[in-house]
Amino acid sequence: MHVTRRNLLLAGAAGTLALATRTPARAQRSKPNIVFILADDLGYADVSCYGRREYATPSIDRIAAEGMRFLQAYANSAVCSASRTAIITGRYQDRLPVGLEEPISVRDDGMIVGLPPGLPTLPAQLKKAGYATALVGKWHLGPLPDYGPLKSGYDRFYGFREGSSDYFNHDARLWTQDELAHDPGYLTDLLGNRAVRVIDDYAAAGQPFLLSLHFNAPHWPWEGPGDEAESKRLAASGRRSLSDYDGGSMQTYAAMVTRMDEQIGRVLDTLDARGLRDDTIVIFTSDNGGERYSDRWPFTGMKTELLEGGLRIPAIVRWPGHVPADRVDEHQTIMHMDWLPTLLAAAGLSPDPSFPSDGMSLLPTLTANAPPVTRKLFWRYLNMLQEACRDGDWKYLKILDNTFLFNVVEDPLERANLKDRRRDIYDRLVADYRAWNATMLPLDPGSFTFGPMSSELADHFGITKPKNLGNLAK
Repeated sequence: MHVTRRNLLLAGAAGTLALATRTPARAQRSKPNIVFILADDLGYADVSCYGRREYATPSIDRIAAEGMRFLQAYANSAVCSASRTAIITGRYQDRLPVGLEEPISVRDDGMIVGLPPGLPTLPAQLKKAGYATALVGKWHLGPLPDYGPLKSGYDRFYGFREGSSDYFNHDARLWTQDELAHDPGYLTDLLGNRAVRVIDDYAAAGQPFLLSLHFNAPHWPWEGPGDEAESKRLAASGRRSLSDYDGGSMQTYAAMVTRMDEQIGRVLDTLDARGLRDDTIVIFTSDNGGERYSDRWPFTGMKTELLEGGLRIPAIVRWPGHVPADRVDEHQTIMHMDWLPTLLAAAGLSPDPSFPSDGMSLLPTLTANAPPVTRKLFWRYLNMLQEACRDGDWKYLKILDNTFLFNVVEDPLERANLKDRRRDIYDRLVADYRAWNATMLPLDPGSFTFGPMSSELADHFGITKPKNLGNLAK
């Protein structure tokens, strides 16, 4: 091009304009956007990149191909509201009354427990640092008027407050902020639509944001996008879908998971279209282990059990330019409560010292390939009076009055009880568990009831429901 003074001036003006338009994005890079995607009751091997073969999950697989996948990721609990307490607070859920609920429900005395407003939660701490914060999807940490997302750090809320919602009949359960919404459609699609809208709004504002996208899928009721007739059947029968043991199929489950994957793909495409891909941390995980139609291989057990199948979950992180692509971490154990210190560290923040996290920041693992940290992890679950502790490759487990010691690396199916062969390790882990348990809120054994029991407990461990529950509750 012929260089003239006019051309130089025009080029200089264009460069100044381009610099001005890029300034918000450049400032945003120091505080990355965060999209935290949480599936509900998704089994460890329920997505393709973790081994599912009956259907494909290309969008979730894309996050893994462009980021990092953990093979030793754990839920803080084997049920939803307790795990969500750990995610939002970054602490063992057993430190709060709400975290003892399995799950949150109306008690016999009419009392309803929830997440206390005003805590320095993950959204609250990010909001204080200038983030916009939105929850799209499931809350399940207490109902109005005392509890809710808007009272715990979120600016925006679109979703449902209970533990589950019908995928079609949700007029009395779907909320926008603190007002009932009346949006027809398949719930997974509605949540995807709103997530895309939230990203568009925040991209236009140029503000760093946290989007918590908490799907209902693949939690029961077993309804795929073409199963509105099933929704009407359930409504007409008056039965809760949890007790609908003649419902669902592998095909229905596949439709539920793949529809969620499609909506996740829309979210990823929206980040690309708005130029936010490189400035956004995307996390995909599940709230606990899988249920009826899920794939938990190579683990035993299911949701509500402290066997690996009830606790082991997929966990994937993408952050271009910071987390290497197509990487698999086989060794580092992680838990839900680690996400709060990790995401705060990524934003240049530290957890509120008045409310210290029990988790550890995964940032060195994600960005610097740091060697794995050996740590002790603990769980307890009132249903079947379960206890568990993992230290390195070893795991102590108690179910009712049955106790075990497993090497879960060599024996992921938890078949060989080594407590007599390695009594030294067994005694040490039991002592560690008791020391940890003494620092948590006490459980109420009087509220002990039996929930679902997987076939593995009866078939492989010889555990049956005792006739005299009263003795166990003492």
